[in-house]
Amino acid sequence: MSYLEYRVKYTPSGWRKVLYLNWPLALLLFAVSCVGFLMLYSVAGGSFSPWAEPQMKRFAVGFVMMICVAMVPIWFWRNMAVLAYCLSIALLIGVELFGAVGMGAQRWIDLGPLRLQPSEVTKITMVMLLAAYYDWLPLKRTSRPIWVMIPVLLILLPTFLVLRQPDLGTAILLLSAGGLVMFIAGVHWAYFGAVIAGLIGLITAVFQSRGTEWQLLKDYQFRRIDTFIDPASDPLGAGYHITQSKIALGSGGWTGRGFMQGTQSRLNFLPEKHTDFIFTTLAEEFGFLGAFSLLALYVLIIVFCVISAINNQNRFASLLTFGIAINFFLFFAVNMSMVMGLAPVVGVPLPLVSYGGSAMMILLLGFGLVQSAHVHKPR
Repeated sequence: MSYLEYRVKYTPSGWRKVLYLNWPLALLLFAVSCVGFLMLYSVAGGSFSPWAEPQMKRFAVGFVMMICVAMVPIWFWRNMAVLAYCLSIALLIGVELFGAVGMGAQRWIDLGPLRLQPSEVTKITMVMLLAAYYDWLPLKRTSRPIWVMIPVLLILLPTFLVLRQPDLGTAILLLSAGGLVMFIAGVHWAYFGAVIAGLIGLITAVFQSRGTEWQLLKDYQFRRIDTFIDPASDPLGAGYHITQSKIALGSGGWTGRGFMQGTQSRLNFLPEKHTDFIFTTLAEEFGFLGAFSLLALYVLIIVFCVISAINNQNRFASLLTFGIAINFFLFFAVNMSMVMGLAPVVGVPLPLVSYGGSAMMILLLGFGLVQSAHVHKPR
């Protein structure tokens, strides 16, 4: 069957497309966002301002945008992949030239009422382009060196630009998501073995470079690594954040202290309690059961995405769905590991729960692509 025949035969028409939406996935996204609204209300001391109300408005806009993206045929997004990737690279370069500075990093572009973080856009557009590339590339060429180098360069370019901001956490997510998409697309495992060996060498070089003229990481990034290895070495300095986070996690117990009764967040011991460390507030107020429930919702979202990807006969749509699911998984896995002391603090928000306009809306646009792939898949 030609691509044109596929488009004609398997594209639902008109408002019938709404019936083909993956509604369980949409409801799960809504449920996770409601958890976020609840926690933002709590950390503000029982007030919808300054965080819960703007977050609810942004989710409403983002949810409508997700439905609109889902209504557009998936072949259109395949054709737009190159343009979308190029625009995201241009935005990253724009950040380098005239971006806004916040918390010691230059990561945002001011667009009036919205501060756009182009690195969040790149997470989606990079996956789009990789999916389109492997949809175009014959399967027998997937592991040939020359055809492996092209996606590697497509991944390394935005990663380098993000590192210059500097934003180590997002750079790691870009590398990880891109590599996993390549693996799912069928690239031979030997390439990944070589990469792992290279990473071991790179990590060694990073530690060897500390204090030299060719130091590979910023001083604050080294402090984060020291804090990860031994938080108790500086409990009132670099280890303060993770120490307070662990206190909040442990004090929640099985069922928590109760809604709006968390002492660590209410007394402002927790850093960034409305963004990066909001999971600790949830664990303190609702305990292990509340934290596990949120994790279960996240896992269900991944499960529905994976089922949709496996059942989709369109290679681009399947890889795109896998890629968005990978990005989403890395988001919450890194954030939860970070606040529990299982990974260094790298400034990754909790998806759909942490306060943040551009991150939430762009993530919902990504799920709009997942919905488009689901709506327009062969049946």
